[in-house]
Amino acid sequence: MAVGSTAWFWFLVNPLSAMLSLGALLFYVVVYTMILKRRTAQNIVWGGIAGCMPVFIGWSAVTNTVSWASAVLFLVIFFWTPPHYWPLSMKAKDDYERVGVPMLPVIAGNKAVARQIVAYSWVMVLVSLLLQPLGYTGWFYTVVAVLCGAFWLKEAHALQARAKAGITGPKLKEMRLFHWSITYVSLLFVAIAVDPFLRW
Repeated sequence: MAVGSTAWFWFLVNPLSAMLSLGALLFYVVVYTMILKRRTAQNIVWGGIAGCMPVFIGWSAVTNTVSWASAVLFLVIFFWTPPHYWPLSMKAKDDYERVGVPMLPVIAGNKAVARQIVAYSWVMVLVSLLLQPLGYTGWFYTVVAVLCGAFWLKEAHALQARAKAGITGPKLKEMRLFHWSITYVSLLFVAIAVDPFLRW
């Protein structure tokens, strides 16, 4: 399948997209799954790099190049991935511990995880706002990014407050941020697609 998909990209799209796709595949299978996943509590941070690559792959498939816009979107997904996945791993902490996967909640506990969620969330929101000053988006995307980012930060800080208070179990409500993270990234990319049609 890997050989077939790489050949498909190479001959029917362009060689750049093929190489980016192959690089993402090798990074995910070898670097993340085989090397890092069971060796570091920051596994999801580095594993997230493979999850960011579709931004470059899609951009290069259309333009046969990469640009600052695709780099910004790559960084948005990079900083989105940990605070997206850590709430889920907080809920599944016992399962990860049983199978020996050192997810951050297993190693550091909810307070430390929530603190990192807030830090990554702030960087993610700030990076998402770079597209407008770089000239790639207009007012519509910026409004969506600000509003969605503000709600994300509200949820992230609320989760941190509950974790600091020692709340556990269903009352921790960690899945609120997980579910919102999916909505957030969906709305953000829809806004990117719609924005060019609303330029003044």
